[in-house]
Amino acid sequence: MRYSIFILVLLFGSYTIAAQQLGTNYKLYSSKANKEVSLQQMVSSVNEGQSLIFGEQHDDSIGHLLEAKIFEQLHERFGEKVILAMEMFHRDVQYIVDEYLADQISEKNFIKESRAWDTYKTDYKPAVEFAKKNKLQVLAANAPSRYTNIVTRKGLLALNDLNKNVRKNFIAPLPIDTMTGKYFDRFLEAMGGHSTPGMNLYQSQNFWDATMSWSIAKAMKANKNAVAFMMVGRFHSDYHSGLTERLMKDYKKQVITISCFAADDFMAPNWEQYKDIADFVILTKPKKKESVKD
Repeated sequence: MRYSIFILVLLFGSYTIAAQQLGTNYKLYSSKANKEVSLQQMVSSVNEGQSLIFGEQHDDSIGHLLEAKIFEQLHERFGEKVILAMEMFHRDVQYIVDEYLADQISEKNFIKESRAWDTYKTDYKPAVEFAKKNKLQVLAANAPSRYTNIVTRKGLLALNDLNKNVRKNFIAPLPIDTMTGKYFDRFLEAMGGHSTPGMNLYQSQNFWDATMSWSIAKAMKANKNAVAFMMVGRFHSDYHSGLTERLMKDYKKQVITISCFAADDFMAPNWEQYKDIADFVILTKPKKKESVKD
């Protein structure tokens, strides 16, 4: 018992220290105001009925602390109107997420049966636990990976052969438009400037975005004046494309975007090169690289 208490104190202490150091490990820039701003100023720019998309770098620990902090501040402002939407959970496990939030199942079962990411406990647990404590909705927004895999192997048209119940509840309405323009150019750049391994992989990316945007729009329609706070890999939302473009174009939603990533010029940022990426850009201090010793 004494050992367990010690571990809890140690974990809480580590989280507290990390939170205290947060202010020195990031810089937040408003592209519209063309200046650095505070988290509170950014949250104050959000209005009811809007979506705030946090485009994260998945391995950025500072970014994950910021996600939890922003979520808390949104709750302070909007209360129960805040919806936490997550790329990290698929639509077919929504009932499992809901069971955990209602304290019906254990955390162990929740993590296992919701297929939570390996980094859940370190990266996303604080936000989910905050939602649980304050009885806030957590939206499992992503398309089940088995259906994404169908698109990768066979293309978007193969989704038409899925069970009617699946098409109704787990994936975006068909047909799904394949975005071109800047989003496609960025995809090719990410693939090394080549079209291989073919259009199907790009279509699966669009399927992913379409389902997440549909999930958010559907939840907001059911909750008038809700504010959706979406956690997603930043490729899906940077340059107001992908998920962001679909929310604005297909569902007429007002969207505010954040792009958060570690930057080598953290000490003296060249904000001009970042201003087109998102409405708000958060640079985090890069991890120190260990020198190789002979």
